[in-house]
Amino acid sequence: MTSASPTLPSFAELGLPERLVSALERRGITTPFPIQTACLPDTLAGRDVLGRGQTGSGKTLAFGLPLLTRIAGRPAAPKRPSALILVPTRELAMQVQDALAPLGRSLNLHAKTVVGGMSMASQIQALRRGVDLLVATPGRLTDLIERGACSLADVQITVLDEADHMCDLGFMPAVSALLDQIPNNGQRMLFSATLDGDVDKLVRRYLHDPVTHSVAPAVSPVETMDHHLFIVDRAQKHDVIAEVAGREGRTIMFVRTKHGVDALAKRLARVGVRAGALHGGKTQSARTRTLAEFREGKVAVLIATDVAARGIHVDDVTLVVHVDLAADHKDYLHRAGRTARAGERGTVATLVAHNEVRNAERMMRRAGVNAQRSRVSVGDDTLIRVTGAQAPSGVPVEVQPEQTRPQRRGYRPEGRGRRPAPRHGERREGRPGGRYSEHRDAERQGERHEGARPHPDGRSGGPRRDDRRPEGRRPRREPAQ
Repeated sequence: MTSASPTLPSFAELGLPERLVSALERRGITTPFPIQTACLPDTLAGRDVLGRGQTGSGKTLAFGLPLLTRIAGRPAAPKRPSALILVPTRELAMQVQDALAPLGRSLNLHAKTVVGGMSMASQIQALRRGVDLLVATPGRLTDLIERGACSLADVQITVLDEADHMCDLGFMPAVSALLDQIPNNGQRMLFSATLDGDVDKLVRRYLHDPVTHSVAPAVSPVETMDHHLFIVDRAQKHDVIAEVAGREGRTIMFVRTKHGVDALAKRLARVGVRAGALHGGKTQSARTRTLAEFREGKVAVLIATDVAARGIHVDDVTLVVHVDLAADHKDYLHRAGRTARAGERGTVATLVAHNEVRNAERMMRRAGVNAQRSRVSVGDDTLIRVTGAQAPSGVPVEVQPEQTRPQRRGYRPEGRGRRPAPRHGERREGRPGGRYSEHRDAERQGERHEGARPHPDGRSGGPRRDDRRPEGRRPRREPAQ
């Protein structure tokens, strides 16, 4: 890891308490990054802050350190957290929790993650005991508030992380409804890659005279990242992907759909490459296990949808591969941001067919990326030099089946409760929170919920009533003689 500039002040000089500085040193963090140096004086003073920085620039500690410092010494009441961090996805929530919970313990603060796809009962129990810092996705938090398990009346510090992504995923109404429940006199911090559109509406409505800190323009590639555009014949694309996956070192491959992720993982297993598959259709335990195996080096290749494009930090990821083109330039930069983090070098490779070159180059121009263009094939010298590609062993590896998230729509066996019918005017699929919040928290990446059957009038839902009955009708009972 490269060190920051020697002109930057230390954490102690910026005003952090000694116990927190010591906790940072135990984790090997001794010098603040530029965005942390810029934000800490204002955030520690209680100012509302609007922050923007490149992915991997240290934004989590930029808002997390002053938050922990300011709520220390004031234990939270049951069900009434003192601070709230809202994030768009479960993966980002868990990463924020992993970064801040150990630091919070040094100040006797308890942090809890509240997201869909995990046990609601344990989340309710933790809130009853008292949670100082709550890290939450909008859907699950809304659901807990509706159940009376949580109140935001005591929240003094609120953080919106990846605010632009939350708006892109359609969480603007849910976020606004949550912010309306928080006292207006508290401190608010908003961090986002872009500060326009719905993000600007949030800023004008909920932040009071905010100080803006930006350590990079809205579109800014990382200087330690090399970009390459590889043009490959469709007939050879799978073989080229297999050679790239057979390289040494950690690699993340991004695919557009959940089905594509699973199919590529199986295809690589057949040629001898063990890869982890990550998408919103997996259970939370499966997703957590896959990430753990990738971090620990048990698997060197992670194949993922855009659910992993934000909020996933794994050390020493040296190559990111766009197997499928990103939806837009912002998604391209966030995918690419999984490598070259914290000053390390990394390579980003985009694999395209001949008819995709124009779209890819247009997207890269919007991202401010100057990619080197090359035609490659199996065993190509350029491919080997840039990515370290090598032929896989060809010996199939066994892939353990992972449990997918159970479907929660449609008929339930007799004896189990059903969800009450929606009230007049309420849309069951679109209501913030509730049973389907975990789908929205992680799957609003353009991926349709698998298994949902179309309703005749266009709504989504489970099996129709006639599909739940056995074929034919029950014999008519003859009247008694």
